[in-house]
Amino acid sequence: MEEVDIPEVQEYQVLVKVKAVGVCGSDPGRVMEKGTYSYPMTIGHEFSGEIVEVGPGVTGYKVGDPVTVVPLIPCRVCKYCRVGKYNLCDNYDYYGSRTDGAMAEYVVVEATNLLKLPEGINFESGACTDPVAIALHALRQAQVSTGDKVVILGVGPIGLFAIQWARVMGATEVFAVDIFEEKLSIAREVGADYVVNAKMVDPVEFVLEKTEGEGVHKVIEIAGSKVTQEQSLRMVRKEGIVVFCGISYDELVISKKALDNLLRGELRVIGAWNSLASPFPVNEWELALRFMASGHIKCEPVISHRFTLDEAPDVFRRLWAREEFFSKVLFLP
Repeated sequence: MEEVDIPEVQEYQVLVKVKAVGVCGSDPGRVMEKGTYSYPMTIGHEFSGEIVEVGPGVTGYKVGDPVTVVPLIPCRVCKYCRVGKYNLCDNYDYYGSRTDGAMAEYVVVEATNLLKLPEGINFESGACTDPVAIALHALRQAQVSTGDKVVILGVGPIGLFAIQWARVMGATEVFAVDIFEEKLSIAREVGADYVVNAKMVDPVEFVLEKTEGEGVHKVIEIAGSKVTQEQSLRMVRKEGIVVFCGISYDELVISKKALDNLLRGELRVIGAWNSLASPFPVNEWELALRFMASGHIKCEPVISHRFTLDEAPDVFRRLWAREEFFSKVLFLP
């Protein structure tokens, strides 16, 4: 923790007074082990706040507006940006890992990355928009639709939002799999029909038993574990879809049984990276805010801790050591 100058606003930027900033699952490792892309760097990319200064070239926003901020800054010139797929940008910037983020009292952001918070969404929920949108993107990649049976592997915050999105999209049965009872308790609260502690029960056997040996229509792998990645291929039915959303740092070697299911079942395995925040083909951030405002997606049950910035060094030590249960952790500057 250190005192720094309030950053200066350029022509097409605004200064945001940070009201809430969340800890992403990638943040503890970034802080405690691997670092950011350059140093020093202020971390924090899941945030909301109030505009306190507007650059001279900015239109559509004013001082006092409550906003959330898309953390990915696209180049807008590569072939992916030109068709609106900013999440696939070849030359992107990113708040909190490549440029200064929001674990601070103030942060400067590009006006093009702003979204106003609708009435009824407080700053804490606004800071959850990023994981809500990422969960939505994963389920859209899976093409979840009415009548589907869906498994969510890993129910951290993104997984908990994925459960809620599965309900919104019409899933008839939702399975939540994790190894922590505290997470599974929240999963049940937000809409999971079945919760499976994989330390005690084989999740593949459980899913197959509940689906009469057929498997589910869609599996969303969010844990980022080679164990759950392999399991996902053994619990999905023929012609089903598996989406890999969780960030993994291990090589994946799949079993003969998983490969057999993949081939003989003509499975589709799809990646999901970040979320879409451009007008075309769809703005998943705007959809996230709309469904949060309507009450269909609830953030309050997912938030487990609130801290001040001064507590951050000790909190990150505890997160890294896994000394206690954490779901979504927020800092309130």
